[in-house]
Amino acid sequence: MIKIPIISKWIEKRSTSTLSSPSQWFVDWANGGSPSLSGVNVNETTALNNTAVFACTRIISETVASLPFITYKRLKTGGKERAPNHPLYTLLHEEANENMTSYTFWETLMAHAVTWGNAFAWIEWDNFGRAKALWPLLPNQTTVERKMDGSIWYHTTIPRTGQTVALPAWRVLHVPGLGFDGLVGYSVIRMQREAVGLAIATEKYGASFFGNGARPGGVLEHPNNLSEDAQTRLRTSWNEMHQGLEKQHRVAILEEGLTYKQIGLPPEDSQFLETRKFQVTEIARMFRVPPHMVGDLERATFSNIEHQSIEFVVHTIRPWLIRIEQEVKRKLLSTSQDKSFFAEFLVDGLLRGDAKTRNEALQIQRQNGIINADEWREIENMNPQEGGQGKKYLVNSAMIAVDQIGLTKPPEGGGDRNGQNGNKGNSDGTNGDQGN
Repeated sequence: MIKIPIISKWIEKRSTSTLSSPSQWFVDWANGGSPSLSGVNVNETTALNNTAVFACTRIISETVASLPFITYKRLKTGGKERAPNHPLYTLLHEEANENMTSYTFWETLMAHAVTWGNAFAWIEWDNFGRAKALWPLLPNQTTVERKMDGSIWYHTTIPRTGQTVALPAWRVLHVPGLGFDGLVGYSVIRMQREAVGLAIATEKYGASFFGNGARPGGVLEHPNNLSEDAQTRLRTSWNEMHQGLEKQHRVAILEEGLTYKQIGLPPEDSQFLETRKFQVTEIARMFRVPPHMVGDLERATFSNIEHQSIEFVVHTIRPWLIRIEQEVKRKLLSTSQDKSFFAEFLVDGLLRGDAKTRNEALQIQRQNGIINADEWREIENMNPQEGGQGKKYLVNSAMIAVDQIGLTKPPEGGGDRNGQNGNKGNSDGTNGDQGN
């Protein structure tokens, strides 16, 4: 069990966290989130109870995690090749640690980054100075501190051991989101808690509306004064008869001049459905996710969904990929012997488009000698052609270099500039073979 003095010291360390202040952090932790004007407490955990927030977090996390993260070696002649023998190849592409596949690891880190604004991972080094495992750190238990000498330290709790430690920057992989101090990112949930709070509030209102028998906000009026006990019994019996979805539309029997008056606004008057629809769009805007990807197809058409999906990769996923690639290079590939290595996500699969457009683009590359048949087949997940025939590069024979125009020589064996045979008759009328 954690002792009180340790808790007090931990709260003091929150002064360098992404939260506004230590006291605010403690209040949020105790109350389940920062209060919003809608009356709902919102934090990174409670926000996931909303379907739109959960969907946006899930689609970004799963998309990044599903992309192959490949370690390459730069060739001296130019270009690159995969480096499967490099220790980092398995770590990034297959297994981040003994308990997690690379997919689970990057999905977890991206979920932290999308909601909390920061993702942290403890780098476990071997005796040779090589990274042998990456372990996610909880963002709500990790703080960043910049010392007076400029060094960066991370105060965190190691999930495996429960030990609170201070780690230097070279032992932590840190992927921050948008932030203005260049050190930590902002929590999207906390920055936009009013929008999230309104979405949660409307969802709770809808659940309560049906849970209360679709008659919320009503009063029972009696011509005489009722004692406190009589009011309690009347309220209890009314709720028992009419509260709950399965008790809707029961006939109410009112005695002794008792009348019922509804004072709550019906959903159509309070624009309940319109508000819920708009909050889905609002939350999708927060995470920069196309609405159709979270189930809002109101403005989606067959002609714009493909382009929206490509824009999602370019404007939403790509910035996160660059953040990760640069942090991996800075922390895991910074030694002199690793200068020729780098890690990069493959996003070609997400930008393929429909079959017709994709094959037209590949055909242009094939006709111009950019790819061969085997490379085309590999893109389409097919095996190479037998006999090595697919390794040949083809090019349109009519295309020549600009500086060679007018300098081409006629083919061997004769022929004039028009390509006609050079056979001419001799002066004595016999056929000659001058063009042979």
